Amino acid sequence: MDQTAPRPAPWYYAAAIVIMSGCLLAMVNFGVRSTFGLFTKPISEAHQWPREIFSLAMALQNLIWGLATPVAGALADRFGAARVMIGGALFYAAGVFTMAIAPTPMLFHVGGGLLTGVGIAMSSFGIVMAALGRLVGPERRSWAFGIATAASSMGQFIFAPVAGALIAAYDWATALKVMAALSLLMLPLALPFLNPRANAVHATADEADMTLRQALACAFSHGSYILLVFGFFVCGFQIAFVTVHLPPYLAGHGITPEFAGFAIAFIGLFNIIGSYAAGVIGGRGNKRIPLSLIYLIRSVVVTLFITTPITNTTTLLFTSALGLLWLSTVPFTIGLVAVMFGTRYLATLYGFVFLSHQIGSFLGVWLGGRIFDATGSYDPVWWMGVVLGVFAFLVHLPIREHAAPAFAKG
Repeated sequence: MDQTAPRPAPWYYAAAIVIMSGCLLAMVNFGVRSTFGLFTKPISEAHQWPREIFSLAMALQNLIWGLATPVAGALADRFGAARVMIGGALFYAAGVFTMAIAPTPMLFHVGGGLLTGVGIAMSSFGIVMAALGRLVGPERRSWAFGIATAASSMGQFIFAPVAGALIAAYDWATALKVMAALSLLMLPLALPFLNPRANAVHATADEADMTLRQALACAFSHGSYILLVFGFFVCGFQIAFVTVHLPPYLAGHGITPEFAGFAIAFIGLFNIIGSYAAGVIGGRGNKRIPLSLIYLIRSVVVTLFITTPITNTTTLLFTSALGLLWLSTVPFTIGLVAVMFGTRYLATLYGFVFLSHQIGSFLGVWLGGRIFDATGSYDPVWWMGVVLGVFAFLVHLPIREHAAPAFAKG
C-alpha cells in the first residue's frame, strides 16, 4: 500500500455540502436577529423602560456588528472562516440569553448590544459569502452570493412567526431563550468551512499579489469603493429601522403582534425571491444600475405605505414589496467588491463597506426610538429613509464596474 497517498477529503468538504451548510448557517444567523423587533414592546412594558432603552441596545448591536465585521473578515481571511463562525455562534447564543435574563438596561445593552453584535459579525453572511466566493468560479460567484442571501431570508420567514407564537403562548423571556438555543445550530454548520478551498490565502492567477495593508490602502483610494461605502450606509439605515420599529409602528395602528410576526415573515419570504433574482441578474452583467434602482424603488414603496391607511392588507402589500428589495442589495454590493478587488481579501474589504451599513443601522434604530419618545411618531424617520433612498440611487450611478488598476495583475 502506498503510505504517501493523500487521504481523501472528508465528505463534508464537497462543494455542494459547503454551499448548503453556508445557506443554513446564514438562515439561522439572520433568522434569530430578525425576530428582535417583536420584543420591542413586550420587553419595554415588562421592565417599564422607555422605548429608547431597547432601541439603544439594538442600535449598539448594529454598530458593534459593523465595527467587528472588518476584524472578523480579517481573521477569516487569515485563519479560515470555520473558526471565526464557531466563535460567533457562542457569542451570539450568550448575547441572546443575556437579553432574556437582564434585569437592568446596562446588562441588557451588554447582551443585546455587545455580545450579540460580535456574534452576528463573526457568523454573518459576509463571512459565508467570502468563503463561497473562493470556492466557486467567477461565472457562478454572483449566483452563490444570491442563493446565500436568499437562504438567510428563509430564516426570517421561519423564525419570525415562531418567535411571535412563542411570545403569545409563553412569554418574551422564554421566546428569547429558545432563540439563544437555536443560534447554537451554527456550530455544526461551520465545520464544512474547514475546506481549504474556502480559505484560500493566496492571490489567484488574475490578481496582483499584495499584503492586506496594501489592499486596504488601494481600496480606500479608489473612488468607486468610496461611493459603495456611502451607498451601503443608506441600506443599513432603512433595513434596521424597519426591522426594529415596524412591529411597534403596526401595533400603534391596531395591527396585532401575531399578524405583525406574519407580516415580517412575508419580508423574508419575498426576500428569497428578490435575493436570488439579484444573484442571477448580477451574474449576467451590470450590477450598479439594478443596485441603484433598488434604492429608488424602496423610497417609492415606503412613501406609498406611510401615506395610505395602515390595514392588514396594506401591511402585507408593503412587506411583500419591501421583501423583494430587502437584501437584494447584498449580492450586487459584495459582487462589486469582488469585481473591483478580487476574492483574496474579500471578507475584509466587504467588511469595511458593511461597517458603513451598520453605522446607518445604528442611526436608523436609535433615531427611531429617540424620535418616537420625543414626538410619539415614527413619521420623521420614515421620511428620512425616503430621502436617503434617493441619495443612494444617485450615489451608485457613477461607480465604475471593473477591476481596480492596482488589483489587476499587470
